[in-house]
Amino acid sequence: MPLEPPPTPWQFPEVDDVDETGLVGIGADHEPGTVLAAYRAGLFPMPVEPGGPMGWWSPDPRGVLPLERLVVSRSLRRSIRSFEIRVDTAFPEVLDHCADPGRPHGWIDEQIREAYLALHELGWVHSVETWQDGKLVGGLYGVAIGGLFAGESMFHLVNDASKVALVALVDALDDGELRLIDVQWRTDHLASLGVVEWPRSRYLEVLPRLLASPPSPVFSHGERTIPEA
Repeated sequence: MPLEPPPTPWQFPEVDDVDETGLVGIGADHEPGTVLAAYRAGLFPMPVEPGGPMGWWSPDPRGVLPLERLVVSRSLRRSIRSFEIRVDTAFPEVLDHCADPGRPHGWIDEQIREAYLALHELGWVHSVETWQDGKLVGGLYGVAIGGLFAGESMFHLVNDASKVALVALVDALDDGELRLIDVQWRTDHLASLGVVEWPRSRYLEVLPRLLASPPSPVFSHGERTIPEA
C-alpha cells in the first residue's frame, strides 16, 4: 500500500472560483502531501510557464478517458505483440524521457521531477513501460489514487510505443471497479484514442467515488512484467 505523507499546510481555493484558463492558484510547495491534496481536490500542478512558479489547475472542460471508450485500431492491436509491458521497472527513465527539453511544449521542470520521484518512492506514482529487445522505447506515468489514474505524460521512441502503454494500462485497470483515467486536457491525438471532455462539475461529482474505490492490483506488486494487452 502507498505510504501517506505528512499533510500539507496549504489550503487550495475553491475550484469553481477560477478564470477561463482553469488556473486555480499559484505558489505553495510541491511536497508529496501538497501534490496529493491537489489531486484529491480535483487539481493538478503545472508551472505557469517554463521555469516559472507552480500553478494549480482545474480546467473546464476536463479531458478524461473512461475505460470503455478506449479506441484500439487493428494496426495498433497488431503492434501490441511487438512489445513487452512492464510496470515501475524504469520510472526515473520514463520521467526523464517525458521531461526531455527537446520536446515541444515541455513543462516538466526540476521541481516537477523531484515531486513525482518522491511520490513514486511513496507508492503513489507509477510508470507503464513498453520495451523492445531489452530497451525502453515508450511509456507513460501518472498518479494512482483509488480508482483515479491521473495521467501526466507519455513518450515514444518507436511507433505506437506510448499508445501500447495506454492500452496495457486500460486493460490492467479494467477489473470491474470504478476507474477513470484523467488526462487533464483533450487533444486531437488523445481524442483519436477515445478521450472525451467532461464539464468540471461532472468530474468533481465523480471524483469522491473514484477516490473511495480500491486501488488497482496492477500497482500493488512492485516492479513487474504484465501480460500483453
